[in-house]
Amino acid sequence: MTDSQAATRPPKLPRRDVHGVLLLDKPLGLSSNDALVRAKRLLRANKAGHTGTLDPLATGLLPLCFGEATKFSADLLDADKTYEAVVRLGQTTRTGDAEGDVVLSRDVAVDRAALDAAVARFTGEISQVPPMYSALKKDGKPLYAYARAGETVERAARTVTIRSIDVLSLSLDDTLAPGFTMRVTCSKGTYIRTLAEDIGEALGCGAHLTGLRRTAVGDLTLDGAVTLEQIDAQPDDARPSMLAPVDALLQRCAPVQLDDAAMGRFLQGQRIARRDLPLDIALAEEALARVYGGQPARLLGVARMREGALRPERLVKL
Repeated sequence: MTDSQAATRPPKLPRRDVHGVLLLDKPLGLSSNDALVRAKRLLRANKAGHTGTLDPLATGLLPLCFGEATKFSADLLDADKTYEAVVRLGQTTRTGDAEGDVVLSRDVAVDRAALDAAVARFTGEISQVPPMYSALKKDGKPLYAYARAGETVERAARTVTIRSIDVLSLSLDDTLAPGFTMRVTCSKGTYIRTLAEDIGEALGCGAHLTGLRRTAVGDLTLDGAVTLEQIDAQPDDARPSMLAPVDALLQRCAPVQLDDAAMGRFLQGQRIARRDLPLDIALAEEALARVYGGQPARLLGVARMREGALRPERLVKL
């Protein structure tokens, strides 16, 4: 770069404090960490984190937390997820998806009744063996590293919960690519690739995943989600307004509005006796609440009702 080019280059803007949740519609081929890095740069955010990874070969909802919202990002790691998956019948691949070589082809003799019966076998608590092409680690090394080296290592089966599977379509007319699409709501740690393979084996023809889109994480959905390109197209000062508020992560918690005196004690980490709470608040023992104070109301943090008092667990500084 010449001196004249350096002189005309716009100055690099400093990072800033932004707080909230970005509902990102992650594109195909981008890792969760790369998506986070790009979003953080576009927002010039001081602090950011994601709420669990989404495979590079999957698209869809990737909630990213900024500023004070990062205090609650771990809660989404445990949340149920919903996916829409496209499954190719009749072929088993090395990786369980369309990226891998086909290792076995079989005839497809399936109808809707057979598919519904097979799917029903995989609802509820099931046992899954994690795929070799995954980021799980064995002796400090990710499984995919062993797989790429041609090695297969023993993996312990894990119990996951499939809340529901809805078959959205079944296409058997295309003899070159018979398959189906399904919507799956499941617990954390579920591998949809493995689920597709297992359903294929139950049908006797094998299967692999050809498309995957995440549509929900807990109570968050793709409604209002934005792409990196949409963020980039906005003026710099408008980009923080694309974030959902911090309490978007806390909608399952009962809201509690404190008066000024109780708010002051709460912000000092002191418990608030039940008698000092609004009369219309009826929190069960161990219930978690999102706590507000001031006018206009602002989020103060979360607290748990325990032994007759609301006890602060995490405070926010907004």
